[in-house]
Amino acid sequence: MIYNPRSHRNIRGNFEFSLCPNVLTAQPDSLAQLTTAMSEFAEKGIHLLVICGGDGTVRDVLTCGLEIFGDDWPAIAVLPRGKTNALSVDLAIPRNWGLQDALAALDHGKRVYRCPMKVTAVSEPGKPIAGFILGAGAFTKATHAGQRAHKLGAFGSIVVGVTGMWTLMQFMFAARGNAWRRGARMRIGLGNTDKPMGYSGKGDPSMRQLLFASTLERFPAGMRPFGALKTGLKLVIIDQISRRAAMMIPIVLMSKLKFRLRQRGIHQLLTTQFSLSIDDEVILDGEAFPSDDYRIEEGPELAFIVP
Repeated sequence: MIYNPRSHRNIRGNFEFSLCPNVLTAQPDSLAQLTTAMSEFAEKGIHLLVICGGDGTVRDVLTCGLEIFGDDWPAIAVLPRGKTNALSVDLAIPRNWGLQDALAALDHGKRVYRCPMKVTAVSEPGKPIAGFILGAGAFTKATHAGQRAHKLGAFGSIVVGVTGMWTLMQFMFAARGNAWRRGARMRIGLGNTDKPMGYSGKGDPSMRQLLFASTLERFPAGMRPFGALKTGLKLVIIDQISRRAAMMIPIVLMSKLKFRLRQRGIHQLLTTQFSLSIDDEVILDGEAFPSDDYRIEEGPELAFIVP
């Protein structure tokens, strides 16, 4: 088990490791220590990797594991202890799920298979990062707003709802020069051929108001940002849309509006991989990464233990 004592719900409580003497545990304080712990787990041939933390902890563990486990991973169980826990929402893991529950589910539970995204920066070609939610443009603004909401005591789906409403209000009422509506300058290439992403003709063709990508299949509050698309690497890209189109976003998120979205500047699509050249930050599972040229593709298929 990888235990992150800095995760939101781990800070106030001390995990009683004596209750699980037959479980290998590690509390790494750095990525170097995490890599060492993961390497030791691999050498011992573990059958279950338990991650006790939030989405950021999952991202770091999977990133280290890309080199260590390759395509041959043990089963994984996630104990949701972070501030948002998007992966746990997708896997329908109870908030109070504990280590003993995960161990019992190894034999009696189910397995859900997901492929994380593998994100590689051109500036660091040998160091891919693994994660489940990637965003840019207004998504970056919303993430920073959500982090401020955390400081005020709001967590989980509440933060998603509050930041989502604030983003929508900016889309609807802010001036075109506002950072939320302006978005970020980005170039997107789809598939192996890097085919340029199409544009609706709304706003500046070199700008996109928002980019959101994920391999998850379920989201808080029943939202369906990708419409009918469910499995695989999915994208939502919003051009610099009009206020009128912005008013339709709530029904698009609930998959109630499915026609003429591209003409309105809202693109929902499935791809095997894509490239992203951007002059602004990119957010991957809550952490900001600098402007760069990125290649995003599906990583190895992982088996997650669920109740």
